[in-house]
Amino acid sequence: MGRKSFDRENPARCSVSGGKPSRCVIFPANVSVVAEALEKRNKNWIVRTKIASDLIVQVGDFSFHLHKLPMVSKSEYLNRLVFKRRSNGERGNSPKIHLENLPGGTETFELVVKFCYGWKVDVTATNIAALYSAAHFLEMSNDLEQGNLISKTEAFLNFVMFSSWKDTFQILKSCESVPSWAKELHILKRCSEAIAWRACINPKAFDLDDFEANKTKELKPEGIVHSSWWFEDVSALRIDHFIEVIESIKQKGMRSELVGSCISKWTAKWLSQITFGLNNITPKHLTRQLRRVTTESLIRILPEEEYSVPCNFLLHLLKLGLLMKINSELSKKLERRIASMLEQCCIQDLLVKNHGENETVYDVETVIRVVECYVSSVLRVPAPRIYVVGRLVDGYLTLVAWDKNLKAKSFQLLAQALPKTARHCDNNLYGAMDIYLKEHPNLTEEERISVCKAMEYHKLSQEARQHMMKNDRLPVKLRTQFILLEQVNMTRSMTDAGSNFQRTKAQAIIRVSKGLEKRWKRSQTEINMMKKEVETMKMQLNQLNMCKIELQKQVKSWH
Repeated sequence: MGRKSFDRENPARCSVSGGKPSRCVIFPANVSVVAEALEKRNKNWIVRTKIASDLIVQVGDFSFHLHKLPMVSKSEYLNRLVFKRRSNGERGNSPKIHLENLPGGTETFELVVKFCYGWKVDVTATNIAALYSAAHFLEMSNDLEQGNLISKTEAFLNFVMFSSWKDTFQILKSCESVPSWAKELHILKRCSEAIAWRACINPKAFDLDDFEANKTKELKPEGIVHSSWWFEDVSALRIDHFIEVIESIKQKGMRSELVGSCISKWTAKWLSQITFGLNNITPKHLTRQLRRVTTESLIRILPEEEYSVPCNFLLHLLKLGLLMKINSELSKKLERRIASMLEQCCIQDLLVKNHGENETVYDVETVIRVVECYVSSVLRVPAPRIYVVGRLVDGYLTLVAWDKNLKAKSFQLLAQALPKTARHCDNNLYGAMDIYLKEHPNLTEEERISVCKAMEYHKLSQEARQHMMKNDRLPVKLRTQFILLEQVNMTRSMTDAGSNFQRTKAQAIIRVSKGLEKRWKRSQTEINMMKKEVETMKMQLNQLNMCKIELQKQVKSWH
């Protein structure tokens, strides 16, 4: 039948061709029936031999007209079905057997038939998963015959996983057609472990190109192969396979920051497709469920180590999770993790873009949630640390204040999310408010007041106060209140100055009196003039105090 003699002598041997991808040609150990050809006629597959067919196997819409002896001698499952029919008293030259849920369907069963009849079977990374699963389904073990299909596909599977990087990914891809079998037979796990093993060893110790040609290993020059060389291939996997690989890589001890970077890359590459790419081919509820499950899975596999994943990526993930209404515990866990990183963040870390005509440029709502979470979890944080977050929030407010679509309520919530103790100076907050008022001239008076609510007058510098006094964008009520406060401060300063002046004059009088007692050279006229001057100053001070009381009453009436 065109087989080479060494295949008869070494029934377990596979001839593996070099080149890409890996390929194996396998033969059975023994052939019970000599067949000339396997022909397809419409939906029937017929084995052409000198012996009439005595077995029909239905796979899907196709019928295979076969012979019992070569099939049952290698498949315990078919043997059992044929024996069962005979035991039940069913008679007929060609009993018909239906194979439900055969892994790989008709194409894979065609390879099985070829193997049973002694023809060569070409096995590659694209069909090995289905063929290996079908061999187990049909129970084609060595218990029936040495060198049966399970052992031969097992040998090729092991060879490919530990010799070819790219073909291992091809096997994972082919597992999509037999998901349950691939999991039950640990094909996914074994492929994931093989990938993890190669990703975790020193990349300088081998040449990636040599994986595919099975050549002599060489040491690449330093700097050519980096520790993230495996990102591109791993990020091409679908979510369930990606999770398997990441878990295996974590178990192998890969650095947490590399694992985090790989997860970030996968998300960046597939997020838009997961979010928008399935609407035309799946129902909306199924698409949403897929996105939700994917987001939850990504959160669960994140490395636990601190700062192993960038804050900006976590914010993107949180935003997606909130949109998909993921498990509340997962979203809260993610919020707490981001909140714990705020003190080391910069403004760019908080920038998460929205994608919609009527939406803000950046996602402010998610940032508000994180800042509120930070405040609730760090009530006892020392002032210097919370000042850092205060400056961060004020800088973010200054950036988003230019956005025409940012609502006054959102600005107010973010400005007031931090306690008043988080800012020792409100200059930056005032600057952000001024920008917002300038870019939103159509706000109502109430909205203007809400925008400026978090600002405190006494925390502004003198320069900022001077600017504020002339700023007609501020709400009238607030501006008037601040002007009165400024007048009160000026009055208080004058009062303090008057008190100092009074003390100075009193000290002068004492000195003069002592001089009179000692020398009696000062005339009585000069003494009287000094007394009158003191009386005049007392009257002025009384008037200033009356003015101060009146201004304080006016300030209280504004509240």
